[in-house]
Amino acid sequence: MGKPPALFQSKLLCFSLLYLFATLFLALYTSLSPAKCLLRSSPFDPLQSPLFSYPPSYGEHKYALPTARPSCSSPVLFSDYSEAVKEIGDLCANSSWSSPLQPPPLRYKQGGDDNFGGTFSDRERFSYFDHRNKSVEVPCGFFKEFPIGMDDRQAMEKCGGVVVASAIFNDHDKIRQPRGLGSQTLASVCFFMFVDSATTKVLENHNLISPNLRAARRIGAWRIVEVAGERLYGNPAMNGVIPKHLVHRLFPNSKFSVWIDAKLQMVVDPVLLVHSLLVREGADMAVSKHPYYVHTMEEAMATARWKKWWDVDSLKKQMETYCENGLQPWSHDKLPYTSDVPDSALILRRHIPASNLFSCLLFNELDAFNPRDQLAFAYVRDLMSPKPRLHMFDVEVFEQVVLEYRHNLKRGGGATGGPRRTKRAGSPESSGNGSFGGGCEKYLQEMWGVNPIVDSLQLIT
Repeated sequence: MGKPPALFQSKLLCFSLLYLFATLFLALYTSLSPAKCLLRSSPFDPLQSPLFSYPPSYGEHKYALPTARPSCSSPVLFSDYSEAVKEIGDLCANSSWSSPLQPPPLRYKQGGDDNFGGTFSDRERFSYFDHRNKSVEVPCGFFKEFPIGMDDRQAMEKCGGVVVASAIFNDHDKIRQPRGLGSQTLASVCFFMFVDSATTKVLENHNLISPNLRAARRIGAWRIVEVAGERLYGNPAMNGVIPKHLVHRLFPNSKFSVWIDAKLQMVVDPVLLVHSLLVREGADMAVSKHPYYVHTMEEAMATARWKKWWDVDSLKKQMETYCENGLQPWSHDKLPYTSDVPDSALILRRHIPASNLFSCLLFNELDAFNPRDQLAFAYVRDLMSPKPRLHMFDVEVFEQVVLEYRHNLKRGGGATGGPRRTKRAGSPESSGNGSFGGGCEKYLQEMWGVNPIVDSLQLIT
């Protein structure tokens, strides 16, 4: 036998060539492969035509934010679209509170109050966290009317399956159409966008909706529901909390809901999201983990530092109240919960008593303090009973199922509408000792693993 060419007689050269070809192959595969977070077992029939054509002046695609994470270690396997539609449809049709296996529905406190959420002290709110006595009525907003038209209210009551809800108050965002919808989704899923008069005026100026109040207003997939926000809260963000966390009350006959902040655009069919992130996981709620924070106090400090909420004193008071009443930093003892801080811009829910109770209790805390729902999330989750089955999925999944945009830019660069108060929480006898460090010192010691050297009062400011 003849000798191999001299080129291949060098083992070092052979290994070098092998390494080069392997590296090139992996690089090519990575660049051409789709995102690893979303895996479909088979393709489904998407809608081909655009849902709505916007005038160029509206600029619905302005201010898109780049996706930071192109792949993830925990991919989501989507079922076949037709199978998901059938299974979700069967679950909606067979869902009934008359079954002896189902707990009874929540009973809600009724009555009149000048405040939409009622007026309760800290002690009174916390007393509803233990709901093992199913006959107890739970406060859950609606102590005054939610001001919408009767036609819209009736349409919301007719939504009996999956509802996708969002809201824009004070023209803070733009209405963007969902993408990737399957051929049956618009006929089986309700899409509702809640807006106030300021947003309505902008939509009318761009000729996106008609000023005729008698006709149902639609922009593509979304039914537009105008809310007389001036009759609710002075702060537009707090008005948006109502459809975000009380969606089960606004849509009393729906079985599943998907809340999506208006800064996001959905790029995966909501039926697939509900099926994969809720039903397949056996969860009552699904929400993304925060991309940076694990502990509630981290989010509180960032909220104050970056002026996400203007009233720093109320933030301190809120954290002190929670620390003194049982809030703990995240630890492995809280597993299977993998974080105390969600990214609540996308929330999926199965409307059952446990998840409805969580939504009510969380709303009560937001009404008491401020609309920053990430601050009360872990406190409510950890201390309530019974607890909902919560699926906190990876942030990489979040970034693959939605596109994120910046909020509308306002002249002067300030927050829309300026700082406005909601109401202060609690009563003087239950407000704690007034020292943030004293109320949360133990929390901070456990979170950092050492004694805090810098007074936490300075850290949060």
